[in-house]
Amino acid sequence: MQDSYLEKTIRGLSKALSESLFSEQVARKSGLLQSLDPRVRLGGVLLLVVAVVACRRVEIVGASFVLATLLALRSRVCLTILIKHVWLVVLIFTGIIALPAVFITPGKSFIIMRPVPLSISASGLYSAAMLILRVETAATLTATLIFCTPWTHILKALRFLRMPAEIITILTMTHRYIFLLIETAKQMFESRQSRTVGVMPESERRKVVARTAGVLLSKSMELSNEVYLAMLSRGFRGEVRLLSDFRMAGRDYAALSAFIVTASMVVWIGR
Repeated sequence: MQDSYLEKTIRGLSKALSESLFSEQVARKSGLLQSLDPRVRLGGVLLLVVAVVACRRVEIVGASFVLATLLALRSRVCLTILIKHVWLVVLIFTGIIALPAVFITPGKSFIIMRPVPLSISASGLYSAAMLILRVETAATLTATLIFCTPWTHILKALRFLRMPAEIITILTMTHRYIFLLIETAKQMFESRQSRTVGVMPESERRKVVARTAGVLLSKSMELSNEVYLAMLSRGFRGEVRLLSDFRMAGRDYAALSAFIVTASMVVWIGR
């Protein structure tokens, strides 16, 4: 029997919660990135992403992709997770965008399709491969950073890079309470399902989903006001602070130097 809206929604919410838990588990492992200061991780990954975007040679971008994969594996990120949640997703969406370039980019015809008047140019294949490799490499680097670093540490590192405090506060509260709302929605759907006998009509299922969305919207508005008032009563003045302090060690300076040298080489060789 085909699953109902409620069952599919409950499974989707449970999957979102389990994926967030997986990210926290990877961040606690002893890996290459986990041993570095969060500011070094963030700055190094940003440097590598900018270098990959600025690189103009597909073989250098491919080498950077291999380097990003090795960095992820040394940081204890599961290869299966990278393939399913990063590489395949990026390949599908970027491939759709890059596909027209294979046919419309002018250049020497590499493959001629008959009887359809279409030809694939070598320059078109090069452009599509460059785009896909760039996005795959950047996505691998950023996903590795997110998997290996707690969200609060990423935000504190962004604040160190002079990102406005208002944006940091918005991101902090969004990340914290979106999972609370997901858990609330999951409980609401499970409660509704436990009180349902038989199979509901399609129209009733849609009404349940719409009502749940409306209740969640109302709860989020009330919760945001209550949380803000609670923060003000506890001394909040616009700056989010953590109990953990960042301290640079010798390996952090060495890793930062390695990131800078690698990014510079990618840009220099890939000109």
